[in-house]
Amino acid sequence: MGFLEGRRPRRLRQSAWVRALVRETTVSPADLIWPLFIEDGTNARSAIATLPGVERLTIDLAVEAARAAAAEGIPALALFPNTPDDKRSETAEEAYNPDNLMCRALAAIKSAVPEIGLIADTALDEYSSDGQDGLVRDGVVLNDETVEVMVRSALVQARAGADVIAPSDMMDGRVGAIRRGLDADGLATTMIMSYAAKYASCFYGPFREAVGSGRRLRGDKRTYQLDFANRAEALREVEADIEEGADMVMVKPGLAYLDIVRDVAEAFELPVFAYQVSGEYAMIAFAAEGGALDRQAAIMETLMAFRRAGCAGILTYFALEAAQALNA
Repeated sequence: MGFLEGRRPRRLRQSAWVRALVRETTVSPADLIWPLFIEDGTNARSAIATLPGVERLTIDLAVEAARAAAAEGIPALALFPNTPDDKRSETAEEAYNPDNLMCRALAAIKSAVPEIGLIADTALDEYSSDGQDGLVRDGVVLNDETVEVMVRSALVQARAGADVIAPSDMMDGRVGAIRRGLDADGLATTMIMSYAAKYASCFYGPFREAVGSGRRLRGDKRTYQLDFANRAEALREVEADIEEGADMVMVKPGLAYLDIVRDVAEAFELPVFAYQVSGEYAMIAFAAEGGALDRQAAIMETLMAFRRAGCAGILTYFALEAAQALNA
């Protein structure tokens, strides 16, 4: 008897029902986190040229988006403010203003849709006048001074309703400092999702347009974000953040770094997340618009790739669209 007569793997692929029955990896709305861009104003939305289909929303419309997400079973939103120009500065003091755009959005959504989790981006690029994630002096991005501001920012975000603080800067020691600050302020239940392995990547361009930092960015971020040639360094960064008190860790970007996702998932027991970043979204959206691929098929295949690599969840601008398709 030949090999194929005794063992025919295709038997388990011949029908949709058996493929579903033996499927090793699944994606559900509960695996998705929807990033939202917030802007000032009322009942207004603005398009982002490099992110077709993604819009900045005023707080009232973000509340409606949160209701739509909850209705589809999406468990959490990640919020990113586009701070007005007149509130940006070299010292980024707007980051810890308890009445800033982020805090007002957190409070409004938490009041209206208390069942949905809120993840607050904690970095200074959304508040600085130079587009850097840290305070800058004489062209050098300062570490410890930046961390002090981030702790103050995390505190106002947590008080406003953030369930999760997500430091996305890659400064050394910021997870431990934020954890100590939260605990000392009676916010011991507030979680930290650390951008533990964030690479200096070209795939962030559309995001920087969305939050208004790209056009003002002076220099680059390679002195604090990871070199994309490095693998072992990512594991050291993740380990350090776990030791400092991170509850969850993230790899960013996503698709080009699935080897890192797998490494982290195999090395550590904490939940691992990945961000399908703006450039990755844009590649699919523009390719689909041009007829190069099927949009929904590409969305589902890439989300499955994240899960197959070991992600507990995925931050993706496709979250609502994907959840609606999965629930159909």
